[in-house]
Amino acid sequence: MDQQLLKATITALTAPGKGILAADESENTIKKRFTAINLPCTEDNRRAYRDMLLTSPGINQYISGVILFEETLYQKDLAGKLFPELLKEQGIQPGIKVDKGFQPLPNFPGDNITEGLDGLTKLLEKHKQAGARFAKWRGVIPITPQNPSRTAIKANADVLARYAAICQNCDIVPIVEPEILIDGEHTIEQCAEVSHNVLHAVFHALNRHKVVLELMILKASMVLSGKQCATQANISEVVATTLRVLLETVPAAVPSINFLSGGQSSENATAHLNAMNVLMPTKPWNLSFSYARALQEYALKTWAGQKDNVTKAQQTFIRRAQLNSLAVLGKYKPEMENS
Repeated sequence: MDQQLLKATITALTAPGKGILAADESENTIKKRFTAINLPCTEDNRRAYRDMLLTSPGINQYISGVILFEETLYQKDLAGKLFPELLKEQGIQPGIKVDKGFQPLPNFPGDNITEGLDGLTKLLEKHKQAGARFAKWRGVIPITPQNPSRTAIKANADVLARYAAICQNCDIVPIVEPEILIDGEHTIEQCAEVSHNVLHAVFHALNRHKVVLELMILKASMVLSGKQCATQANISEVVATTLRVLLETVPAAVPSINFLSGGQSSENATAHLNAMNVLMPTKPWNLSFSYARALQEYALKTWAGQKDNVTKAQQTFIRRAQLNSLAVLGKYKPEMENS
C-alpha cells in the first residue's frame, strides 16, 4: 500500500469547498434519464452527455473528483481526448464505480447484497492504468417493517469492507457507500435507527479487515423520512438527526463524509448540506457532496441532446455545482436559487 499516493488523492478530493460528481450511472439508469427527455440511449449520446458535463468551463472550481462508469473511463471526449486525461488536466481526480449491482439476498425477502468482488484486484489494476485514482462501491439498504435484517446489515458491511481493503492494497482510495433508501413509509426516527445500525456494522467490518480509515471516504445517506411517510421531517430535524447518528457511529479518523442525494430534490440536497455545515462549523470530518441527479437534473433537461443547448446546459450545471460548493462552506442561502 502506497500511503503517500493514497493520501495525495484524499487531499485532492477533500479540497475546501469542493465535492464529487457522481457520473457513474449504469446503462439502465442513464436510459431512464434519457427516456424522460425522449433521447435514445446510444453510446454516442452517452458520450455527448458526459462530454457536456465534464468540459463545462470552471468545473474544477467546485468539483474535486468524478465517479465514472466503466464505459466512460475508456471513452474519449468529442475532441478526441480520453476522459480521465481531460479531468486530470483540470486537477480533478478520476474515479470509477466497480460494484456489479445488487441482487436479492437469498432467504431474506426484501434484502439485497451487492456483487462484484470476484476478480476485483485485476479490475482495479486495469482501471488504475486507465487513470482511476479512487473507486466506489454501493450497498443498498431498504427500510420496511421487515428490512433490513441483521444478516443483511452484516453481509453488506463485510462486502463493503472487503472491497475497501482490496482498493487500498491496489493504491486506490475507496469510497464506501452504504445507501439507506428513501423509498417507503418509514419515519425519520426509523431511518435513524437503521442508519445507526448500518454504520455501526460497517465500521466494525472495516476495522476487522484492517482498512485504514484515514485513507477512505464515506458516502453516506442523510437521515430522512421515507418518501411515502405522512409526516415529513423539516430541515432542522434532518440536520440534527443526521449529525447525531454520524457522531455516534463514524470515527473522527475518517477524513470526509460526502453525502449522496438519494432521491431528494436538488434544492433540498443543497439546503440540508448547508445547514449541517452551519450547525457544526467545527466537526471531526469534512462534510461535502457526492451527488448525481441533484447536480445533473436541470442540466440534463436543459441539454435534451441538442448541440445548440450545450452552453446553456453547462451554465446550469456549473451553477448547481457552485451552490453546493457554497453549502460545503456553510454560505448557501435559498434566495440564491433565483439569482
